[in-house]
Amino acid sequence: MKKLVEIITKILPIKTKILNIGNVQMDSRKIEKDDVFFALNSGKNYIPQVLEKGASLVVCDDKKWEGHEKVAVVEDTLKTMQEIAKEYRKSLPIKIIGVVGSNGKTTTKDIVYSVLSSRYKCIKTEGNYNNHIGVPYTLLQIKEDDEFAVVEMGMSSRGEIKFLCETVLPDYGIITNIGDSHLEFLLNRENVFIEKSEIKNYVDKDSLIIFGDDFYLKNLNGIKVGFEKNNNFIIENYKETSEGVSFEIEKEKYNFHMNGKHNCINAAFGAVVGKTAGLSYEEIERGLKNCKVTPMRFQKVEKNGIKYINDSYNASPVSMKYSLETLADAYKRISKIAVLADMGELGKDELKYHIEVLEYAVTLDIEKIIVFGNIMKEAAEKIENREKLIVAETKEEIKNIIRKDFADRVVLIKGSNFNHLWEIME
Repeated sequence: MKKLVEIITKILPIKTKILNIGNVQMDSRKIEKDDVFFALNSGKNYIPQVLEKGASLVVCDDKKWEGHEKVAVVEDTLKTMQEIAKEYRKSLPIKIIGVVGSNGKTTTKDIVYSVLSSRYKCIKTEGNYNNHIGVPYTLLQIKEDDEFAVVEMGMSSRGEIKFLCETVLPDYGIITNIGDSHLEFLLNRENVFIEKSEIKNYVDKDSLIIFGDDFYLKNLNGIKVGFEKNNNFIIENYKETSEGVSFEIEKEKYNFHMNGKHNCINAAFGAVVGKTAGLSYEEIERGLKNCKVTPMRFQKVEKNGIKYINDSYNASPVSMKYSLETLADAYKRISKIAVLADMGELGKDELKYHIEVLEYAVTLDIEKIIVFGNIMKEAAEKIENREKLIVAETKEEIKNIIRKDFADRVVLIKGSNFNHLWEIME
């Protein structure tokens, strides 16, 4: 971490010479000897414990620590971390792949990382650390001998993708799709497209990989991946089983252990990145096989004898329909139900989107659909074909319904994160 030491020494008002840096941390519980700790928000309350654990440096904006030889007091801890991360990235020869889009970012990130790791020394965004805090933190985890980094970039406000791209300086970009996420503040898909496609201004068109079937993305210059014939890389012979998906690109067959057309697309991104990076077919296939996906993304879980598909990390109209379609297609000979909860950040038309999801759900080969949340409940009242719908008021009620009537079914759980829908499995 010699370069990081040089940058920190240059930017920060440090009273002691830093000889070594272990890791960079934001969580005081993870501190080990020689780590650097950025005391964000309430983190400043744990500075004594961090120093006791042997941290080489603490960065904070609490003036009471001025004069301490191992504490650098700054005006704004977060802005300082962002500045250091930006300068550190500039100093590194590493190739960075930025992943943006409305849905599928985290799974695509996991797949691309696993594929590239078949040959290269790689790092990826931890969990979903994809915002103005998590992305700089990710950059500060890079070691000087890392060859590739796969960085997920999300957004919660206009201009955030632009800010993150200016920090990350990606060499490659992936845009997974343009959906209905963030409509609460972006109002329509056109604005979502404008924000997400900012990444195109930071990479060459031959380094931008996009889902070419997407209405908004198909007209962008880049490497297009998809099922339609006008794509650069065409996904063919897509097949679905209870074990996952198989598909072909350029007559080469790939397998991936997650179900769903959307996960087939995510896996195809991984294969195309692998090809672009010069990997062999065997290396790409091994990367797909060994991929460990972040939890709560169409994750198969068995609890108390009940088979769940936990897809409850987040939800949008597009991802809801993908998950429902996958449940129906992948488990054709098995009885299944779905538990659907409210979707967030949909703005003034939120009820309309919930109604559309339920109207689609009742047409599928799914035995029953349990709905939870105020908006889902209201949407259920607007549906004509309500025979499949069960309205639940509490998560405890959902648990009891499943245990009593559907314990031998496959149970999909899907909703936005704030519902904590995974609690029904406990």
